[in-house]
Amino acid sequence: MVLRSLKNCLWLSCVLRTPKACFWSTASGGLIIQSVSNDVYQNLAVEDWIHDHMDLEKQQVLFLWRNSPAVVIGRHQNPWQECNLRLLRQKNIKLARRRSGGGTVYHDLGNINLTFFTTRKKYERMENLKLVVRALKALRPQLDVHVTDRYDILLDRQYKISGTAAKLGRTSAYHHCTLLCNADKLVLSSVLKSPFKGLKSNATPSVPAVVKNLFEEDPSLTSEMLLDAIAKEYAVQHQIDHHVTLINPADETLLPGISDKTKELQTWEWVYGKTPKFSISTSFNMVYKDSVLDVKVNMDVKHGRIEVCNIDLPEHWLPPGLYTELVKSLTGSKFCPNETTALVTTLPRVCPQDDELHNRWSLLCENMIRLM
Repeated sequence: MVLRSLKNCLWLSCVLRTPKACFWSTASGGLIIQSVSNDVYQNLAVEDWIHDHMDLEKQQVLFLWRNSPAVVIGRHQNPWQECNLRLLRQKNIKLARRRSGGGTVYHDLGNINLTFFTTRKKYERMENLKLVVRALKALRPQLDVHVTDRYDILLDRQYKISGTAAKLGRTSAYHHCTLLCNADKLVLSSVLKSPFKGLKSNATPSVPAVVKNLFEEDPSLTSEMLLDAIAKEYAVQHQIDHHVTLINPADETLLPGISDKTKELQTWEWVYGKTPKFSISTSFNMVYKDSVLDVKVNMDVKHGRIEVCNIDLPEHWLPPGLYTELVKSLTGSKFCPNETTALVTTLPRVCPQDDELHNRWSLLCENMIRLM
């Protein structure tokens, strides 16, 4: 491992000293690159950069990357529907929205990501997945792996070890897939389970699947071994040298404009604001002074912001003026705990300041926050 790390550092040093024009034009036919970063936003930005800037008529590209814990949703998905956002915040797991379609996936360092870049004319998802299967078979001939008609890779005919998604541009295209080596399945299953009830949306829903790590089948396998085997198979197919070039996704000299792409992928407007319009019809119980009160909530959310808000409260729970102020404050705001939290400390001037009212207001706001 020490030798490999030293080798990686030497490669990175060479890459960063190589003029960008020379670096991208040294290989013809095919290029294999690997990110030295484990940041999901940086790696997704590299995908965008290659898609937008590289001449894929001249050379196809295989991009290898791994992320620290993150949940990645598809371009047209709803994060409230796809994952447990509160658990993500508690565990400090990042949420990202990619530019391709498909379903939601969990990433960590036990999960390999592969992106195949070609012209749109040469785009072939099935061929890419068959390449991955050949690499696995070359590494461990006894593995029972095959590609399905849904473009998944199954282990032992039942366990999903790879999901797939793609972006088709006007002239360029990319297909990316995951490969489970030794991901934390307990975290995976818990964060990809939304606790939300009563949500209606036209967003693309994920299709649940039973997953398994390759490590469970063969504990001698490592992510590094899998990456190397796939790179080797790609090199054979494209008749190029088995040479993996390491790149730093933060290097503006190598990838001009990459920082702006990374920043955009981190914004609330992209991660949440791009969610297709959805509605919420739900209820929750509030326990107050030995009583259990039922509260019904109906909302329409567009671009991640509350467009219509109705809260059916028990009679006399809040004065009419204060209720009106609450609904007015929520309407137009982000469907987001941070913005709603501000309401807890803001008691409108329309009502007198008293402890009873403040307690009721705080309890209601805390329950509203839990919805988000």
